[in-house]
This record gives sequence, C-alpha cells and structure tokens, in this order.
Amino acid sequence: MKINKELEYLISEIPIFHDLDADDTQVLSHYLFPKELPMDGLVCKEGQHGSFLSFVASGELEIVKTLDNKEVIISKISKGDSLGEMALIDGLTRSATVRACQTSTILILRRDDFNTLLAKHPEVGIKILKGIARMLSLNLRKASAQITTYMTMTQ
Repeated sequence: MKINKELEYLISEIPIFHDLDADDTQVLSHYLFPKELPMDGLVCKEGQHGSFLSFVASGELEIVKTLDNKEVIISKISKGDSLGEMALIDGLTRSATVRACQTSTILILRRDDFNTLLAKHPEVGIKILKGIARMLSLNLRKASAQITTYMTMTQ
C-alpha cells in the first residue's frame, strides 16, 4: 500500500526523521495522525500530562509560559519543527502551553503508538529515537548557551 505523497513529503521535512528511508517512512505514516488547528487552537497546556509528540506540518505555533499569572510567548515554531519530545520519552507534565498563531496542521505521534512501533518495527524506532536524541541534544546546547549569555550579562 502506497502512502499519501503529501504525508511522505511532510515526514521527509521533519529533522527527527532525516535518517528514515522510503520504507521506514511508509511504516511511520501508519502511526502519525494529522490534526487541524484553528487560530488559537490548543496543542497542549502547561502542567498537562504529556502523552504525544507532534510536528508542525503547516502554520505556526507559539510556546507560552505562565509567569506571575501572565502569559509570556517564549518561542514560535513552524513547518518541520517538533514539540513534545520529552513527553514521548518520560510522559511527565508539559512545561509550556502550545497554541496555533494561525490555522495550522500538526502530525501527532502518541506514546502508545510509538511503543507499538518500537515493538513491531524496532529498526525504525531506533532511527526515530536517534533523531529525538539529536534534537534534545541540540536544544540542551542552545539552552546552555542562552543561560551562559544571560549569566554573563547580569554579572
């Protein structure tokens, strides 16, 4: 069964999936679910239990933290970006609220489905885990650099 070419293209645009070949992409496509979001549509709320990883297929999302009862937009993400990598691994609560800045489409990979994929297709799962580890490493390096910059500015 051939997968939808648009979904195949979307998967190929997501950095976490760069190590996947065409067969791997076809396997993964059976575990991803698209979700349309209207402007201001919520992906997740800060403090909510995390149970999925999602990828921006179109549109733009904003990452919002609540500080002193005020919402602060800390980042925006767009096509190809992912969110919820930690939730897929640890299942802990969400560290921020994520909502659509405009009409958007996300692809969702639920933790239960990912665990099934790992059991049935471990070679594909390993490639995805390596992509997630690479993404988390890059994010940690970026955060470390930002903290260092902030600390040197405040001294």
